[in-house]
Amino acid sequence: MGPYPPYGFKCLYRHTCPYLDGLSTAWVMGEYQRAGDEYQQHLRIVDNFRKDLDIKNGRIRILERENAELKAKLQAVHQRQFKSNKKSDEENISCAAAPMKSKKRGAPMGHPGWTRPRPDRVDRTVNVPAPAICPHCKSDNLAPMEESAQHFQEDIVIQPRTVITRYLHGQAFCARCNRPVVRTGEGEILNAAIGPVAKSAGIYLRYRMGLSYRKTTELFRELFGLNFVPASALGFDRKAAARGAAIYEDLRQKIRASAVVHADETSWRSDGVGHYVWFAGNENIAYFHIDRHRSASAAKSIFGDNFEGTLVRDRYAAYNGIGKEWQSCIAHILTKAKEISREHALLP
Repeated sequence: MGPYPPYGFKCLYRHTCPYLDGLSTAWVMGEYQRAGDEYQQHLRIVDNFRKDLDIKNGRIRILERENAELKAKLQAVHQRQFKSNKKSDEENISCAAAPMKSKKRGAPMGHPGWTRPRPDRVDRTVNVPAPAICPHCKSDNLAPMEESAQHFQEDIVIQPRTVITRYLHGQAFCARCNRPVVRTGEGEILNAAIGPVAKSAGIYLRYRMGLSYRKTTELFRELFGLNFVPASALGFDRKAAARGAAIYEDLRQKIRASAVVHADETSWRSDGVGHYVWFAGNENIAYFHIDRHRSASAAKSIFGDNFEGTLVRDRYAAYNGIGKEWQSCIAHILTKAKEISREHALLP
């Protein structure tokens, strides 16, 4: 009998086969065919899982690399805060090879020395007699000398008093104003009870030395005997600012017309409130602007919307819309290069 049954043959055990524990041969054949389809489907599922696993393994490698970089940056930041007292191996080798020498005091070789200049005037002279006893060894065997030794000393003179000036004005009647008028005398501020020197000193103490208005009034009262309230010191500032507004605006216009401008900003405290002081300038102009905000609008208030010069600045985003060309500060480039070098050295 051949390997294939004759045409039209029907198995007697089609519905129940004793060789298959009574199972239907048709059912067994159908399950066999479906098993092949399920096997292929399982292979596709395994392939998809393998692709997802490869993607996740790649993502893990990227995250591990980023984690290492962040750890290196964090360690570099931590090391910048605390300067190490340990010397590097190269420094230890150079120190061991070089003979121990004490560092010579004074300026480096070739650097001009600095001495206090001799005063250009002498306000008073005090004659001091020669000593009768040596101030060092306490010996009384001293021989007088003809040559004198001179010593110049500068000091300050504090006079706790004010200078009161009476201005006697000649008056003239103005027919247009319909009232008497006077002219301003030398060193006089009309209708002001406090003079320009005291007001200028008050503004200097406030903004250059950082004293509060209350401490400024205390200083004037205790050192000079000049009494005024803190509100008066505030008035000094506001009047000076109003007088300088035209100069301030002129400097801003000159900045906007400059070909090259350097820009930077930093934090600034004003009456205990956080502000920012903005700088814009070059070798000819220095312009400062104190603002409550550190935003692009504050930068545009300085440079305007049509600044066409070259802006030398850092990578702060507030400057991105300023100017057509910009140059990064060399100091920032060097600092960044050093930081990158230190971070790469810390990478595993």
